[in-house]
Amino acid sequence: MISYLHTMIRVVDLEKSIRFYTLGLGFEVVSRSDYEKDRFTLVFLKSKDDQGDRAPMIELTHNWDTKSYEKGDAYGHVAYQVSSIEALQKQLILNGYDLSWGPGLTPNGKTKMAFVDDPDGFEIELLQFA
Repeated sequence: MISYLHTMIRVVDLEKSIRFYTLGLGFEVVSRSDYEKDRFTLVFLKSKDDQGDRAPMIELTHNWDTKSYEKGDAYGHVAYQVSSIEALQKQLILNGYDLSWGPGLTPNGKTKMAFVDDPDGFEIELLQFA
């Protein structure tokens, strides 16, 4: 058996990132753990539409003493299915964010897509299936 659990990303400003994922995308915080001795915090979030204990999550890792990260060029993005890109874009704008690309169509021309960048510049692909 193999099940997808989460994607971990390192963030510089934890509260800014939590705000983006909760208010901008409508995710919910599943757990938050502060590790004072090792000086880091882990926050797990999931889409409110993903149900169950094994729903895929985003793990935000905040190393308290790190002020910046250098992103590599191999990582691409995470993708989420949305019921309406336009509705989500309105929610993003209402909370001070916007799409970084789109809406447009996937390369095969069959699916509506857009991208939004989180506060640390990680891309999130939004796909709206017909």
